[in-house]
Amino acid sequence: MRPQAPPSRAVIELRRSIDAILASPALASGFWGVVVKSLKTDETLYSVNPSKLLMPASNMKIVTLAAAADRLGWDYTYETRVVGLGPIDGGRLNGDLLVVGSGDPSLDDWDGAATRLFGTWAEQLKAMGVTTIAGGIIGDDNAFDDDGLGFGWEWTDLGAAFAARTSALQFNEGSAQVILAPGASVGDIAMLTVSPATSSLAVRNLVRTFDGATTPAIERRRLPGQEGIELRGSVPLGGRPVVQNVAVDNPTLSFVAALRAALVANGISVVGPAVDIDDLPTAPSPEGATPLLTYRSPPLSELATTLMKLSQNQFAEAFFRTLGASEGRATANGGRAAAQTILQGWGVAPGALVQIDGSGLSRYNYVTPESLIAILVHIDRDERLRAPFAASLPVAGSDDALARFRGTAADGKARAKNGSMTSVRALSGYVTTADGETLAFSILANNFEGPAAVITSATDAVVVKLAEFRR
Repeated sequence: MRPQAPPSRAVIELRRSIDAILASPALASGFWGVVVKSLKTDETLYSVNPSKLLMPASNMKIVTLAAAADRLGWDYTYETRVVGLGPIDGGRLNGDLLVVGSGDPSLDDWDGAATRLFGTWAEQLKAMGVTTIAGGIIGDDNAFDDDGLGFGWEWTDLGAAFAARTSALQFNEGSAQVILAPGASVGDIAMLTVSPATSSLAVRNLVRTFDGATTPAIERRRLPGQEGIELRGSVPLGGRPVVQNVAVDNPTLSFVAALRAALVANGISVVGPAVDIDDLPTAPSPEGATPLLTYRSPPLSELATTLMKLSQNQFAEAFFRTLGASEGRATANGGRAAAQTILQGWGVAPGALVQIDGSGLSRYNYVTPESLIAILVHIDRDERLRAPFAASLPVAGSDDALARFRGTAADGKARAKNGSMTSVRALSGYVTTADGETLAFSILANNFEGPAAVITSATDAVVVKLAEFRR
């Protein structure tokens, strides 16, 4: 690599401006890693602690998506197969219906999409002459291992929807809604509704009705090794119902239970129950079964938009395991090995990336700012990867994740991924300067004390300075 020319006066002023932002006494307790690089000149415009390992939170999704797109391709789709474990005779499937998943994270019913899809499946089955299923609906999730939780995920997160288990059969991203309405009198247990009703969620409801002046406060708890979720707290008498998204116990069971209910609602009689293949004494094999339906997910390029703009952890974990499957191990370890192989070829040293999960939820994840920059630069220079990756990133001032930039110099000129967890804030992506130059940037803050909003404000101020920069 040829030595860089001395920095220009404009670059020196930019560095002074960023130094001044990060020198604020309010930021003194934290640790920062920042790298800014020009995609046009390859010049590093700013750098502080570029090779220090820092927790990236959801900036790890940049790593996961980059490796998955490179290995799988943007056109990759997940396949879900429905097969009959018995002959069809006189409108009757004499056996079970087996649903074989491959990890599709996108099938959800928040807007009725799954209801419509399952209705279509019912019509297709009826068109094949199937009006009765003599057995049950079995969910085959064996494409992934059963370690659906990431190593190093905090147990206090496990009741939350963002920490739901990953499965080869996923429904509503492994989550459900609990709706808690006040009881008739102060002291009464709150009235509980779970949606969808077919969810595999077991709930211990300890939420009580308090005085009407009380602010709703719900604590959810799922203890490691225990099924079900415990809810504690209060809702005000006469107040509106409180809605929370929580992780279900068994995503596979939630999938097949919803499918069974939809088939029945659409005129197909199902005699047996919905079951997870892992709960059967002898697991049936799809080999030699009668193929009935095949469904393919939207392509990876579309799924990537949900992953990045909504920071959807279950999408990231599915991609991570699918990446591992490309090398014969549909596990987190397999995904880790595959990503490391790919990214080493991009100049990311083995010691500069410690990837434990795909989403960034683990506090054992570490990456250097210069590694994230190396990934972002490689993506921009690879025509196969560039456009769909850029399209997946939240846009400053437009998308909810970066709406706070509205009205600033960065409005519409930055595309970047947020990352946040306790004492961690991160923002990495691309920004266009005032004279049209594209920069890659990575800003990671760890170990800070005090309001996270102060860290976010400083991070945003840096991005705005980059958008204002002129040569």
